[in-house]
Amino acid sequence: MKIDLHTHILPENWPDLKEKYGYGGFVKLDHYKPCCAKMMIDGKFFREIQSNCWDPVKRISECNSSGVNVQVLSTVPVMFSYWAKSHDTLDLSKYLNDHIAGVVKDYPDRFIGLGTLPMQSPDLAVNELARCVNDLGLAGIEIGSHVNDWNLNDENLFPVYEAAEDLGAAIFVHPWDMMGKEKMPKYWLPWLVGMPAETSLAICSMIFGGVFKRFKKLKVCFAHGGGSFPFTIGRIEHGFNVRPDLVAVDNNENPRDYLGKFFLDSLVHDKHALKFIIDLIGEDKVILGSDYPFPLGEHVPGKLIESSDFLTDIIKEKLLWKNSLEFLGKEKFATMI
Repeated sequence: MKIDLHTHILPENWPDLKEKYGYGGFVKLDHYKPCCAKMMIDGKFFREIQSNCWDPVKRISECNSSGVNVQVLSTVPVMFSYWAKSHDTLDLSKYLNDHIAGVVKDYPDRFIGLGTLPMQSPDLAVNELARCVNDLGLAGIEIGSHVNDWNLNDENLFPVYEAAEDLGAAIFVHPWDMMGKEKMPKYWLPWLVGMPAETSLAICSMIFGGVFKRFKKLKVCFAHGGGSFPFTIGRIEHGFNVRPDLVAVDNNENPRDYLGKFFLDSLVHDKHALKFIIDLIGEDKVILGSDYPFPLGEHVPGKLIESSDFLTDIIKEKLLWKNSLEFLGKEKFATMI
């Protein structure tokens, strides 16, 4: 049994958003050849995708080949559009959420859905979150590692966390709009350096900002194995101890005390790193995630876990699917077992 928490999906087509909303910055698909499309932003190439990014039948075929029973679907982070006008982001979010819910409805034994929200407008976000869970049957939401100038500890976001806690909605945090990208134009460094830093920013913000302290039932999982956070926890804790006047201004609890209070996906590409994060946060808090269908992902989801001889079969089961059900709400999805 494998449940892949970290996979991305897009509709095959959507309206011309620049024409619809009256300004640029949005993604447009150029289906320039069969089974392949270019993601374009204001006429500039962003990324090429293949049909497995939108075709559920193709996805299921590839899942069957790699032994994945269930994929958890979320949008591609470039679609978050937090920078746009709030009601336009809400409109786009509804379109993407309805699409994901439709795929889940068509293939309920193979897919679970996570929605996206107009996080720059918490009131709108709370309403759409409720619709995602109550009306569309989604398990929760995917959010970015920051929301424009707000880090994830910003009190403006607290109503979203409160609503997620009340609804039992899972929150999957994915890095986006990487810090320092203007200084890293070569070598794919925004993805190799910026993304791990973004995830650490998100975790530290939620710990030091008291989010986990205030919302004790909040279910949060961070992508890409927590980025650079796990491997710098010693430095983070030391900074807390030696400069509490700078670090402990909103939360005086040791950051190490929060290890095991949130989940990480398994996407670390290295056995030593996998062992480290399991030892650090616990065997119950690491979840299979592949970043399907993108090249930085694990091309055979779960291979790292399955090939790690330091893991018992019981622990492998937890990482491959049991922890995912715990995060997503096992009562809702127990029928998939």
